[in-house]
Amino acid sequence: MESIFEKLWRLGPAAFVLKAIIGAIVADGLLLAFIFLRRTYRKRFFAKRDARVFELRRQWDALISGKIPYETWRRKTFDRRIIEAMALDAFEAAGPEESARLLKFMRTSGLIEKRIFEAQHLKSWRRMRALVALGRTRAPEGVPALAEALRDRHLEIRLAALRGLGRTACPQAAEEILAWVGEAGLSVPALPLQSALIQCCAERPQLLLPFVKQAEGPLREILGRVLGEVATPAMGLELLQFVGDEREELRAAAARAMSQTDTGLAFDALTELAGDRTWFVRLRAIIGVGRLADPRAIPTLLKGLTDSNRLVRLRAAEGLVQFRAVMVPVFQQVVQLRDRYGLHAYLTALENADLRGKLEAQIQSSTRAVDEERSALQKVLQTGALPAEETSGREEVPDPAGLRP
Repeated sequence: MESIFEKLWRLGPAAFVLKAIIGAIVADGLLLAFIFLRRTYRKRFFAKRDARVFELRRQWDALISGKIPYETWRRKTFDRRIIEAMALDAFEAAGPEESARLLKFMRTSGLIEKRIFEAQHLKSWRRMRALVALGRTRAPEGVPALAEALRDRHLEIRLAALRGLGRTACPQAAEEILAWVGEAGLSVPALPLQSALIQCCAERPQLLLPFVKQAEGPLREILGRVLGEVATPAMGLELLQFVGDEREELRAAAARAMSQTDTGLAFDALTELAGDRTWFVRLRAIIGVGRLADPRAIPTLLKGLTDSNRLVRLRAAEGLVQFRAVMVPVFQQVVQLRDRYGLHAYLTALENADLRGKLEAQIQSSTRAVDEERSALQKVLQTGALPAEETSGREEVPDPAGLRP
């Protein structure tokens, strides 16, 4: 009686096809079995974890306060990971008192020291996970470990460390970041670096000034943006040096920062920057001039109404509607500009501020204008159009740059 192997041998090339089919069936069966076993295991794992989270949540206050000894759960990896994850999640929505309580718990339980050790000695994704957890604690003692990770050769590790330092929001972290960029240059994307520096330099913005002066290229622009966000009135004299800087980003940063300084010091600088050749520098200068709420700024804001950029016109109009005591004279000057784009911007700002009715009432009760002038102003206010024979017909020439704040 022939064996199965003799029958397959007689099949010739077809035997190889049959073997391939059988092999594929076996491989598919093993793959399906692995998927089934994996899903079963994960289902049981998540059910077990959910039950344990519920149990620990009921004992949360006792865990945080230390009534339940830390030794009962620290040596159990499963419980320790759950408790640490719950504490880190609680940080995100906690107020100052609760944050201090959670931070004390993580210090006394040794969880922070454990993450510091892992951040300094582990590699690859394990180190990145430790850095992320350490940053979420916002603990100042984690700053040296996070700063050390900034010099890692992997971009993901550097970004995790940078975001962790940004979460701490302390001047010590700012010093570490600035020292690192001074050594290595711009080795991470601009937005994470800018965000971290804004958070860390808010308390001591003076830290930025030496680095802005020494930096070059894109790094100087980034530091200039950060300086514009965190500058304080006490830095007025230091910021004046950037008004005439060759880089438009620094001029824009100076314009934004000067709006927070003393009125007498900032007015001349912002008036000069309002005539800058770059549209977003003019935009920030006009915003700053409007914030000053100085009657001397009215001519500058009126000039901004004739700007070629729509956003500049809108911001200039928003600044003009703040002068509620002289709304009628300002509206007369807006009409005298004979610029339909500027007029539309002013009327839009008027509607947004819900001041249209007030302006109309002031026009009717105005004693400075004769009946004919009052009638003309009311007609322009109602129709939103200038007399056809007197309009200049100027066409808008938009800036080639995109929209920027």
